[in-house]
Amino acid sequence: MRDDENRDSETVDESGGSRRTTCFPEFDDRFPVPLRGVAVDPETRCSHWDDDVDVVALRFGCCETFSPCDACHTETADHDPEPWPRDRFDEPAVLCGVCGSTLTAGRYLDGDDACPECGAAFNPGCRRHRDRYFE
Repeated sequence: MRDDENRDSETVDESGGSRRTTCFPEFDDRFPVPLRGVAVDPETRCSHWDDDVDVVALRFGCCETFSPCDACHTETADHDPEPWPRDRFDEPAVLCGVCGSTLTAGRYLDGDDACPECGAAFNPGCRRHRDRYFE
């Protein structure tokens, strides 16, 4: 990442919602977990994944930081992403961007593409690339 890219920024999207880009070493203070990403809205949608169901942030094993996607991690961290380790699947590793609940990796992976706390739908297409996030 170039020095001139290492700046946090905030924009307003078409719906009037706030979107923030937060880069290392800062975190996005709107969330109850340490989170970084590119153009992240208040429900964790980012510039890379922006459909109604793209409302999760995932914790990476390399730094224990949450990001909406692996591309966000790559663009906002100072290192390469590493998936959440299998031996830690009983720890919080997924944030529901709708209700703010944190889920263990096991609970998320065993779920039905919806938050078990609030019922918000999660993107079922994420199943195709779970290996980017979980061992």
